Amino acid sequence: MNKISSPIQHWRGFCLSSALGCLMVMGGLAFSAVSLAQSSDSNRTLATGSKLALAPDAPDKYTVKTGDTLWDISKTFLSQPWYWPELWYVNPQIKNPHLIYPGDVLSLVNVDGQPRLMLTERGGEQVTTGNGERLSPQVRSETLGQAISTISYKSVAAFLGRPSIISKDEVKSAPYLLTIRDQHIMGSAGDEVYARGISKAVPGTRYNIIHVGQALHDPDNNDLLGYYADYVGTGPVLNNGNPAKLRLTETVREALPGDKLYPENYQVNLDFIPHAPASKVDGQIMAVNGVTMAGQNQVVAINRGSKQGIEAGHVLSVFHAVGKVTDHYSDGRSADPMNNSGNVFSKKVKIPDEQVGIIMVFKTFDRMSYALIMDASHPVGIGDHVRTP
Repeated sequence: MNKISSPIQHWRGFCLSSALGCLMVMGGLAFSAVSLAQSSDSNRTLATGSKLALAPDAPDKYTVKTGDTLWDISKTFLSQPWYWPELWYVNPQIKNPHLIYPGDVLSLVNVDGQPRLMLTERGGEQVTTGNGERLSPQVRSETLGQAISTISYKSVAAFLGRPSIISKDEVKSAPYLLTIRDQHIMGSAGDEVYARGISKAVPGTRYNIIHVGQALHDPDNNDLLGYYADYVGTGPVLNNGNPAKLRLTETVREALPGDKLYPENYQVNLDFIPHAPASKVDGQIMAVNGVTMAGQNQVVAINRGSKQGIEAGHVLSVFHAVGKVTDHYSDGRSADPMNNSGNVFSKKVKIPDEQVGIIMVFKTFDRMSYALIMDASHPVGIGDHVRTP
């Protein structure tokens, strides 16, 4: 029989060395205290000997709010949010067990001496568990789109609809501008243009025009992986077909044949959960949203992709290489403000790399990926390393 108690003072802040608790997002299902260490889903198992720490101020209860992200909630309960799967129980009888909705109440409880994160209220109704009781059957009327997203939908959709970085794969497959009406060499606001690759677009659907710019090369081997991209303008589809006709209603630079088209309202699949890669990752940031430095909620491109085992939801630590400095004082001399040249035989000393942020991958290609900066203590820049946290 499971013993459930609400106080968490017994174990808050305690580092757990065994598999722990589960988030029970259920409807009409019996509750049982299942250890993740015994779960058949090995990807959600906490390895023996690892430690998982709750956030120092983890609350007893938390009510999910509109605008929350799964990352926000993970940080509320965990010191290291990418260990969220270790608090998550995946019930095979539930189609989307990880979905959380505004208004849901999550509670930290003690089950048989271990902390568990459970759904205790949904739709204003209590979800009763324990002592063999079954959860009250509930029918959800909300659509999938009402569930909270893993990361900021707004930040990701804005980037994908108007990208400043384009993968080599996207350049090959994206719809493109074929020509300007009346055989003009370039187009601007007010011009009609023809495009291929959007033959089924509904008239009125708006597309952004993107110009392919400077090439992006893998810093490891100089292979071409992608391109920087410049926003050209936007406009609606007038007539579909192959080619389809659009009218440019806004431009910030000339539109040229070969420019790429991206839907202005980009549909983003954020149906993943934050987790650390199962194997060691050591890559680099090779582009930062069209600039050289970036901060929280900005997009970066890394030189690792699906061929290196990267997948959406992977969380990586960002490290800045400080480099080496000259040690002028190893022979015991003191600092001389009048003479900074020091000993010509002084040795170089490597300063340890400094962790400056956390990123989460949201879209992968064969050999590169896009990631969102989740936290940044210092600016994140091109050349910074990304590693398994």
